[in-house]
Amino acid sequence: MLNDVLIDTENRMQKSVDSAHQDLAAIRTGRANPAILDSVKVDYYGSLIPLKQIANVATPDPRLLVVQVFDKHAVAAVDKAIKAADLGLNPQTDGNLLRLPIPSLTEDRRRELVKFAHKIAEEGKVAVRNVRRDANDLIKELEKEHEISEDQSHDGLEKVQKLTDKFIQEIDNLFKKKEKDILDE
Repeated sequence: MLNDVLIDTENRMQKSVDSAHQDLAAIRTGRANPAILDSVKVDYYGSLIPLKQIANVATPDPRLLVVQVFDKHAVAAVDKAIKAADLGLNPQTDGNLLRLPIPSLTEDRRRELVKFAHKIAEEGKVAVRNVRRDANDLIKELEKEHEISEDQSHDGLEKVQKLTDKFIQEIDNLFKKKEKDILDE
């Protein structure tokens, strides 16, 4: 019973970390990163389709993204979707290819991006702490219902705290890495 709670807690905390990681990866630094385009949805024959399902994204050099669209009729829709995503990118169309030069970041923009990354990291940590709270409540309920002993409850609460510390440290490390990427262009 307690092991199930701990396994579920660890899985939920890992999902929170993964979500924070994805959100941080989508922040544009001064370097080309295909993850920047992960949030772009293209209106493709009346359906909103993720860009990576109708195009291949590559980074031939640190300041350029190249989007190879599979269907030549969708190039204009992809161009429009990238512009509408408000990523500060201006696609240059060349047949089925879209070239996306990555502009340099200003110092003010870098500070804004670091603040935004910090906000994402904090939201991730809050999500981990919420999972901890739920797990602690569940463990206390199990003890109250006499399904586990007081010692098992104490051990379970300690293990949940160790998991919490581990995942919060992971989020802190992800934030520090992203902050370094943003500031050290």
